[in-house]
Amino acid sequence: MNLGILFSGGKDSSYALYKASEENEIKVLITLDSENKDSYMFHTPVEKAEEQASKLEIPLLKIRTEGKKEEELEDLKIAIKKAIDEYEIEGVVTGAVASTYQASRVQRICDDLDIYCFNPLWQKDQVELLREITSKIKVKIVKVAAEGLDESWVGKIIDNNVVKELIKLKEKYGINVAGEGGEYETEVEEFYDCSST
Repeated sequence: MNLGILFSGGKDSSYALYKASEENEIKVLITLDSENKDSYMFHTPVEKAEEQASKLEIPLLKIRTEGKKEEELEDLKIAIKKAIDEYEIEGVVTGAVASTYQASRVQRICDDLDIYCFNPLWQKDQVELLREITSKIKVKIVKVAAEGLDESWVGKIIDNNVVKELIKLKEKYGINVAGEGGEYETEVEEFYDCSST
């Protein structure tokens, strides 16, 4: 199937791309560049999306949005419609793991546009998923926003030791190990195995 990936350059959308590319044709990466750094829907920052798309040799469709709650969904719909028109995609892939807010809204847009919506990471155990992702992708923390995570975490590469530290912080502060609650944001440095992308 010809697919578009909702792509931020972070770990979840990159791994969703990795999974989707195993059996499908990835036609375009769709990135929403939000002016609202605390967007409910979109990962920030996305500055490296162009560079990552170039490395992956996949076209990038990047759309600006003010990031106003609910209104930003219209911008997402415009971007997906453009991807349908220009790249003939039949479905969209998201990196949604546990956010019903995000997943339900993307699903509604896909239903309206009569295309498929795939969430290959949905409801996976988040510690296992983080370990799985970081075995395939070199991931760097670029932003933190939770108790227990200070600026010393920015720039850290997530490996087994960092996962163990995050588990300890979960036990102490109740953070989400995979950053699903916005505790931290990531950026992909490289794919360890690009044979299927």
